[in-house]
Amino acid sequence: MLCAAHKLLHSGRPAIFDIDYHHGNGTQDIFYSSADVLYFSLHADPNFAFPCFSGYRNERGQGPGRGYNANFPLPLDTDEAGYHAALDMALDEVQCFAADFLIISLGVDTVREDPLGGLKLSKESFRYIGGKIGKLGLPVLVVQEGGYNLSLAGRCVANFLEGIA
Repeated sequence: MLCAAHKLLHSGRPAIFDIDYHHGNGTQDIFYSSADVLYFSLHADPNFAFPCFSGYRNERGQGPGRGYNANFPLPLDTDEAGYHAALDMALDEVQCFAADFLIISLGVDTVREDPLGGLKLSKESFRYIGGKIGKLGLPVLVVQEGGYNLSLAGRCVANFLEGIA
């Protein structure tokens, strides 16, 4: 994912959208001082979920990267309506950035039956999320990350990809 973002810099402006249950603190750290790549993350509130030291709303980047980092922490038990509202705010960030490419860090550990998550998305919700991303009309690279309910993970990923298509 990080190599892809660096490679895409030669052809335009990439944005990384992390929708894993856990905040992507490593990805945020790499791009925190850069105005070249927008990093934004929809994840569980770090006040109760790992990594507990990053992913807060006030973390907006530093130096030239100020404003190129956006976190949307979600309270425990966030349902589909709450998630979809935050998704809309996050996607507004991509449009304001005028990204040419979108890299998705896809975690399906936000499904309600995930043993490590604490959000309340249905497996059908991933089709909706993919559809909202697909409507941006950007070339998309999807990198599969979390998902710990192995009997549901494949269906969630398939729903997401169907939504994008």
